[in-house]
Amino acid sequence: MIDIVVVLRAEDAVLDFLSVLTPPASGAGDAPDDGAEVHVLLADSGEHLVLPPATPLAGRLDALAGRVREADESAASPGPAALGTALARIAQGRSVRVWTHSPADNRRSRGRLGHDVAEALDAPATAGSTAVRHAVGYSPFLQFVSDLDRPLDRELVAHKLDFVNRHARHLLDTDSPQHVLYTGRVPAVERYFTAGPDERRRLFALLASLDEEAASVPDPWEFATSPYEAERLDATTAWITRHCAPDAGALIEVGACEGALTARLVDKGHRVEATEPNPVFRSRLVEAAGTGGAVRVHPDGLAELAGTRHLAGGAYLLIEMLYYGQDLDLLDALPTDLLLISLEPEALDTRLRPWLATAPQWEQIDETVLVRPALETVCGGRAHLRKRGSTGVLLRRRSALD
Repeated sequence: MIDIVVVLRAEDAVLDFLSVLTPPASGAGDAPDDGAEVHVLLADSGEHLVLPPATPLAGRLDALAGRVREADESAASPGPAALGTALARIAQGRSVRVWTHSPADNRRSRGRLGHDVAEALDAPATAGSTAVRHAVGYSPFLQFVSDLDRPLDRELVAHKLDFVNRHARHLLDTDSPQHVLYTGRVPAVERYFTAGPDERRRLFALLASLDEEAASVPDPWEFATSPYEAERLDATTAWITRHCAPDAGALIEVGACEGALTARLVDKGHRVEATEPNPVFRSRLVEAAGTGGAVRVHPDGLAELAGTRHLAGGAYLLIEMLYYGQDLDLLDALPTDLLLISLEPEALDTRLRPWLATAPQWEQIDETVLVRPALETVCGGRAHLRKRGSTGVLLRRRSALD
């Protein structure tokens, strides 16, 4: 049995996998055997290091030290195919354990590598041949249920800190958010978990924003199964209906995603012009909308809607979507006199309210707490997090007579 540690950069092997580089005593369950051969595959350079059984920890760390690089935003996974080829070449038919990053690591480059390593081992040629152990790694927003925890003793923690201070000190004050090192990225307890394909892909999608990675699984934010999200969507629907009668004109839903809110609005008798720029989400939205005629689907984002002004309606709905740096001045150009906006309280205070103070053409005529914060599990209970709550704000455009 050999252990293969697949990391983005050399320092990652020490920061998250020191307990793998330093085999504990024999018979410790999932632990490597004393004197185990360890291989390290560095994805950023393609280098493969062999750490023989007789190599002491100091020698293993020295081998990695010479490969620590300056912060490099281009460091990335080579993809499942290349990883599968590299892993097969290292294994040479031997029994292996593979260790790599979490697909939900907040450092997206590490998350992608963890996802791709497991995808490589799910390929037909290797499927079922070995399990992948993911390090919990850096995950400030999720609390994980791990399968294997390895507290480091003081001596091993000292080795880890010494490695950083001697060989990676430049990463303690780098401007790179992907590679900067601080306390939370140097764990004293190394935690690992295994995940099946669906759980792994959901963890990866959950940490995405609104790009193709978020759409890589259906319903990535679990609107269909989350009690919190059901409460939020039901309360949002009731709030909208309270202010917008079904016969008062179509509702323009910006960023409708896969239609969880859209379907609820249709059930209340509304006509909806649903917009979704992500093509994968949009195809699912079209499929969910069906052919009843109450929903029309468009590819526009907020900037396109403001620029072309081709979708006029009774009100524009901007529900949980003003988190991505959009220019709020675009709201002035939307062809409507009513804006219904929902945001988590912190974003409401730091983003919307300051803008409103400089936007005299809009007046706030309602504010409603739609759902309060809650703790909730995600990805089948693999992790949990705090859902931050949602508040609805209704804005009306002032007339020239106001």
